[in-house]
Amino acid sequence: MTDETLDRIAEALERLAPAPLAAPDFGAADAFVWHTAPDRLEPVPQVNRVPLDLLLGIERTKATLLDNTLRFARGLPANNALLWGSRGMGKSSVVKAVHAEVLAAGEELKLVELLREDLPSVGRLLHHLRAAPQRILLFCDDLSFGHDDQHYKSLKAVLDGGVEGRPENVLFYATSNRRHLMPRDMIENERSSAINPSEAVEEKVSLSDRFGLWLGFHPCSQDEYLDMIRGYCAAYGVTVDEAQLHAEAIEWSATRGARSGRVAWQFFTDLAGRQGVRI
Repeated sequence: MTDETLDRIAEALERLAPAPLAAPDFGAADAFVWHTAPDRLEPVPQVNRVPLDLLLGIERTKATLLDNTLRFARGLPANNALLWGSRGMGKSSVVKAVHAEVLAAGEELKLVELLREDLPSVGRLLHHLRAAPQRILLFCDDLSFGHDDQHYKSLKAVLDGGVEGRPENVLFYATSNRRHLMPRDMIENERSSAINPSEAVEEKVSLSDRFGLWLGFHPCSQDEYLDMIRGYCAAYGVTVDEAQLHAEAIEWSATRGARSGRVAWQFFTDLAGRQGVRI
């Protein structure tokens, strides 16, 4: 066998089994996204987020999450958090905004986003995070599980940590539309069809119990919806007649069939665009 053939075989083997991820440079950015195939932590130069004070209607939730995160960043005990509830009410936005507030307070805290589909790789990710000198907020957006979904078993490594325990320098935040991370009809179906109903869903439902902090996000009222828009207008210097804003904002929410922070931002974006204001 020639040297050229051996080189080709070696290159093929490296592609099939790439070299382990080198020690990440956590000084490269304040936020990262974890990717697999190959494993890597990709720096995010600029995080897509809005200021915390522009997230209205969730004041108590903001204060609770900020206090929990600040304690963690300062080396004090803190809880993993599950942010659950209505779509578009700022669950992921508040996590990113709180991270910015912690940085503004002079604390060093890295934000690492873990995509739901990459949960099976979380053990490898935790290995790298455990060795980091900084404290790290691990974030998974839109977390939920289906009937035959086994990804929830990987999540236990984050919440419980197995034999090694969860890394002392890692805190986990997740958002979900569901309080128990799986549809209610699926829970009831498994209870009704199982030989032992009490054990049929206990493993999955109890997963949410492993979060020490539960923060609920509920649909906003019309007044809260309008206040959100007024807050965006004030922050970005958009002036509009109150009667016009009221009428157009209500019509906008009616066409969407919902009122939420996301719908308020979408209306404001349209309004700012029509007025030629950059945001």
